[in-house]
Amino acid sequence: MWGWLCALALLCALAPCGGLRRPAVPAPRCYSAGELQGAEAQLAGRSLRWEHHAPVQLVPRLERLQREPPRRRRRRHERACPALQPRAALRPETNERSISPWRYRIDEDEDRYPRKLAFAECLCRGCVDVKTGRETTALNSVAIHQTLMVLRRKPCPGAGGHGLFALEVDYIRVPVGCTCVLPRTGR
Repeated sequence: MWGWLCALALLCALAPCGGLRRPAVPAPRCYSAGELQGAEAQLAGRSLRWEHHAPVQLVPRLERLQREPPRRRRRRHERACPALQPRAALRPETNERSISPWRYRIDEDEDRYPRKLAFAECLCRGCVDVKTGRETTALNSVAIHQTLMVLRRKPCPGAGGHGLFALEVDYIRVPVGCTCVLPRTGR
């Protein structure tokens, strides 16, 4: 009985001095739209190193390809499952030589930094049979994902809609390629 009374007395003694309170979370720094662009670049340059990630590296190349006249664009940007041809082995890009081929598209999100990321999209439901060069459903094409840390622009808490924003760390799954897997079987 005395143990319970001592514990209760200790709790009563700690409550007024803040011993049971959670530490205060610092308020996020708020930026105007103009300051936000500089803050993103400053944070990106310090330690986050987005330029080392393929989804960021591929964006300038994809944008260049989108600016090319349609007659110069290669068939790799079509969504249909391509037939495997012997000369495909000569292509430098892994996504064109794969038996689970994919293409890239630019995913753009105004409230995310980096704003533009390259997302892989599988071109086939099945995989390409190396003997026939045609798609087979004996295997399934599935996307491979990488978790990437990004910054999200959120309205600043307590800003009252005055156009101030805070940056919040978020983790997203980015499809970076495709691979072949055995089909799931019903059990």
